[in-house]
Amino acid sequence: MSWLKDKIMDKKTEIIVFSSTAIALYGYDQGMMSLINTNEDYLATMGIAEENPLVGVIVSVYYLGTAVGAILASYLADRRGRKPSIFVCLATTSLGNLIMFLSGLGFRNGAMPMMFLGRIIMGLGVGGIDAVIPVYSSELNSDGGRGKALAQEFQSNIFGLNMAFAINLFITIALGKSNQWAWRIPIAVMQVYPVLLLAVIYRLPETPRWFISKEKEEDAHEALIDIYGEDEAKEKFDGLKSAYKEESGKPVGYGDMLSPKGAQFHPTVVTVMGQVNQALTGYGAVSVYGPQIFELLGFQVRTSEYLTLGNYVSYFFLMTLAWMYIDVVGRRILMVGGAFSICICFAILTVLGGLASNSDNLGIPNLAVSIPGTFVLYAATGAFGIGWLCPPWLIPTEIYPSTARAQGAAISVVIWGFANFAVTLLTPIGFNNLNYWLFLVFAATNLFAGLWTWLYSPETGGRSFEENQSFFEDAKDHNTWRVSKIDKGEFKHMPKGEKDGEEGESAPLLGGLLSSSS
Repeated sequence: MSWLKDKIMDKKTEIIVFSSTAIALYGYDQGMMSLINTNEDYLATMGIAEENPLVGVIVSVYYLGTAVGAILASYLADRRGRKPSIFVCLATTSLGNLIMFLSGLGFRNGAMPMMFLGRIIMGLGVGGIDAVIPVYSSELNSDGGRGKALAQEFQSNIFGLNMAFAINLFITIALGKSNQWAWRIPIAVMQVYPVLLLAVIYRLPETPRWFISKEKEEDAHEALIDIYGEDEAKEKFDGLKSAYKEESGKPVGYGDMLSPKGAQFHPTVVTVMGQVNQALTGYGAVSVYGPQIFELLGFQVRTSEYLTLGNYVSYFFLMTLAWMYIDVVGRRILMVGGAFSICICFAILTVLGGLASNSDNLGIPNLAVSIPGTFVLYAATGAFGIGWLCPPWLIPTEIYPSTARAQGAAISVVIWGFANFAVTLLTPIGFNNLNYWLFLVFAATNLFAGLWTWLYSPETGGRSFEENQSFFEDAKDHNTWRVSKIDKGEFKHMPKGEKDGEEGESAPLLGGLLSSSS
């Protein structure tokens, strides 16, 4: 019993549970808005019809907030530490959520501007969390465990998605779509996440790597003792200090990352395209507008809602394959395979959507189209979860030096925010105008995402931060960004063989916990 208590209260366990719960915030918002968008009282309170483009604008403006929040949070994370930045982001998320809940409560004049304000403020907080938490997690994990750790955390993102949609669905069934509490209660429940995390964040350590980067060696040593105990702390401290000395002491600014002549421009393009390609997979549309997609395939409204919940549950369990294989086959294989699989699925959905829309004229029973369509959509969702949910967030934390890691993660979230703003804004317009042909658009964008990733995105799994950075140095020498033409194509796949040891940035800070949980 004492062993179980020690394991539960273990600092490394607390860090992983905390990070996972924080990542779940984004998933909860996606699941929450799926049914709020169709609630009659919500639409009446906002003063809009379900087909009004403003429905999509309310959803998508949140992503603009995430873009700004990522930049502010990364600045704070570099100046004051990862932990203070996370605290501020959680408090901001809580405030935005409260404003959303109060929007139009007892009044309707001004309800929409208040909802916009709440969405933007909550986006600021969640965007900051999405920028800092992957850095925080990556800086506390080994080369062989970074992917698994973050994939497990992102599986909790899907748990948040399931939790929100299930609460929303069952409250809607109980109270009806015309009841205001059917959309306000799911918003209120979300408050549990930031409040709970704010209550326990004091127990967590700052990352020793951040302390080292600020030359706070005593604090770094104390943080290592807090995580590992006295015996291991000294060895890990020496390794981190040695690794930091090998890196350039010159701070990396956004100019170095965004200018074509900057030293970190190539890693930034890989980061940007990772998030652009993730958005191009189209899953942002599936997650927010799931019920409408099932309706397009021929199902009734309530059946579509049940099937959407089933899709999310399947999504959650299939994410297990992501953390099982991401450090085995690598990031590239999962992303390329995922993109091509989703491409095929959307091509099939285009045909099935066309048959569903013309089923009466063709004499085809609805179920003959809608049932296969359901399996295909479930497969597309699973392919996205396995191949694309985690890697675009993980790679930026693996390819920059410590002095640029937080900025790299911020750029990743900014691009994610703008890309998803565009996708969630245009998707309802696309469905209203293109109908099932929108699936064909997503098939084409997935084809592009797969091809670009195969050509230009290096395999970063199983390598130290320094080894990944060497790829970009070698790319300059070879005068090409094609992965196959750099270092004889070594970065097309995971490194062969096992490393003799791990030092510095390779030190397995949380590696022991991850190994024991395998």
